[in-house]
Amino acid sequence: MQKKHGITNTRKKHCITYIQPTPGNTITTSTDCNGNTKAWSSSGSVGFKGSRRSTNYAAQATAENAARAAIQPGFKFVEVRIKGLGYGKESSLRGLKPGGLIITKIRDVTPTPHNGCRPPKKRRV
Repeated sequence: MQKKHGITNTRKKHCITYIQPTPGNTITTSTDCNGNTKAWSSSGSVGFKGSRRSTNYAAQATAENAARAAIQPGFKFVEVRIKGLGYGKESSLRGLKPGGLIITKIRDVTPTPHNGCRPPKKRRV
């Protein structure tokens, strides 16, 4: 049998992390390239309760916890997709680096309406 040289399996080391910062919570999910969930974390599962879940510090702690959990299956490089409007948008990105992951790409996939629904009629007083 011949040995295979040169090609390493970087697909196994690469994962996609979805960060969903909502006004009340921050949820972080790490998946493999096929979309199967391998690790997740939220501000409530880290230990924050009530209004402290929506803070920047809670989002950073959530991202660190999710990064540590994503390293267990063997992930090293991460593509980040952020979806939502919340306080923890930027601080959750800062939390992935101390957790041990290397960020390769950052995408904002927040849905924006292209004129959206019709607004309610004006209030008459």
